[in-house]
Amino acid sequence: MEEGVQKRGELIVVASAKGGVGKTCLSVNLATAFCKKNIRVSLVDGDFQFGDVSLSLDLKSSFTMKDILDEGESIDKPSILSYLNHHESGLKVLAGPDRPEYADLVTPETIEKVLNTLLEEHHYVLVDCGVGFHENNLKMLDMADRVLLVTNLEMSTLKNTRLMLETFETLDIRHKVELVLNRSTMESVIKPNDVVGILNSEEPIYLPNDFQTASQSLNIGIPFVMNQAKTDLAKAYYKMAERLYSKREITMFNEKKKSGLFDKLLTKRDVEGEEEKEEAAPKKSLLKPFGRRRST
Repeated sequence: MEEGVQKRGELIVVASAKGGVGKTCLSVNLATAFCKKNIRVSLVDGDFQFGDVSLSLDLKSSFTMKDILDEGESIDKPSILSYLNHHESGLKVLAGPDRPEYADLVTPETIEKVLNTLLEEHHYVLVDCGVGFHENNLKMLDMADRVLLVTNLEMSTLKNTRLMLETFETLDIRHKVELVLNRSTMESVIKPNDVVGILNSEEPIYLPNDFQTASQSLNIGIPFVMNQAKTDLAKAYYKMAERLYSKREITMFNEKKKSGLFDKLLTKRDVEGEEEKEEAAPKKSLLKPFGRRRST
């Protein structure tokens, strides 16, 4: 490796096409499982309106993303690191703002600066991403080395997950997405083996159904990988952490990209707009809802 080239950690973004599928539970327990390997791990609550990472860890957050926002452009690396909250597991947490209205103050530029700073100091940075394709989520997905897309066996969730995978394909980031089938042993007319065909996807990571353990863990604020490590659910999380860790590669900071995912969505919308003018029966674009409104 050439001298002067700086290493960075791996950025894992945990996403879902629908709320309530276990995204935060996965983020918290996977991050805690990584800590067992005696490596430096930080967890960012990327749902800047209604994030529950601190609640799930029973963490009385002294600092949040709002403190970073208050410092504005003068924020530096030591300040960002000082706003991390320390959990007993060894996990360091950047909590989301304590008021939903503060979410509008978070910009893609702030997200990029914060995540790059954390990646310089940690082997892993996990982000519990919000639902949807708004600009801040797109920035996190664009920066991610790996995206864990959480779904389950409910039809509405699978439908939305398929749409999300199709959008990832359009954005040219499908290659870094791994599907996680949560509650895979739950009673359902849809079987786990059906998911590959329904989503036109590779074999997902399977997590067993143990709603009582997961629910209790979130309610008391103790990750089940800490206090219920012998359960099948906790063992599945440790297995997932080992699988991800074994494939880990330290990547380098790349030159700043000329265009991000948000720009790709806008470009795609403009191109399709021109095509629609030429077609007698235009097709509706999946990406139109994500475009930024422009003045006429």
